[in-house]
Amino acid sequence: MPAPVLLSTVFITLALIFYSIGVWSERIAGRLKAWHLAFFWLGLVCDTVGTAMMLEMAGGLTFGVHGVTGVTAILLMVVHAIWATVVLIRVDEAAIRNFHKFSVAVWVIWLIPYLSGALFGMTA
Repeated sequence: MPAPVLLSTVFITLALIFYSIGVWSERIAGRLKAWHLAFFWLGLVCDTVGTAMMLEMAGGLTFGVHGVTGVTAILLMVVHAIWATVVLIRVDEAAIRNFHKFSVAVWVIWLIPYLSGALFGMTA
């Protein structure tokens, strides 16, 4: 496996690990905490770096299922991380207790390009 492919795959996998830890630990706790937010941002940064590397190797964005869901997922991750930051800064107790519903939905949507990328990568 060429080094850029390996490195981008490592970043995307780290994104999965960080984002999953943040989302599912928040879900289990039933309450958004600052350390969950840190994992959301780590996942977003890793996903963005890995995706940028893959886009460079591919010569740009494709408008198939993987490309469209990938852009949608990153945009949702940005909204998710910013909203979580605002919720914690405002100390909005109702939102802190219910934020996991949005988190899990974003995580599920994020899995679509992750899994399609893994599937397309294995068949290429």
